Amino acid sequence: MEKKPSGITKLGRKVDYVFDYSPQLLEKFENRFPDRIYWVSFNCPEFTTLCPITGQPDFATIYIQYIPDKWLVESKSLKLYLFSFRNAKGFHEDTVNRIADDLYNLLEPYYIEVYGEFNPRGGISIDPFVQRFRGGVDWVEELAKERFKLHKITPPDIRRNRG
Repeated sequence: MEKKPSGITKLGRKVDYVFDYSPQLLEKFENRFPDRIYWVSFNCPEFTTLCPITGQPDFATIYIQYIPDKWLVESKSLKLYLFSFRNAKGFHEDTVNRIADDLYNLLEPYYIEVYGEFNPRGGISIDPFVQRFRGGVDWVEELAKERFKLHKITPPDIRRNRG
């Protein structure tokens, strides 16, 4: 059995869930392959937060992808962190930007993107896409431009077949 990386406190332990925004829940550990360029992807299909005006729940799938440098996010801490938005109030754009900023500041990756695919409420869905990346690295800047251009800007067809 492999030894748990130092600084990891939640993995393998029973922890209480926190439902108020808590970025301090995030934990990182050392990347064992810092000489490689690779993607790390997370999908959270049961994300919830609250509308800051009405207090009604907003449901979303949050997609997180990043290219690590020295650090990786510990997945259980990420799950607990995302659950901490349950009673947080924020517009969709604010929430997705906050997630991107918290992870970027924690991990200092080459590149990170966060996409929030929110369920429609009131007949409209809002799906923010945020990028953060390290400046001064040519390939990262080119990647960010390409990913932004290719980002899905056309929502899925949610109309029912009326045939």
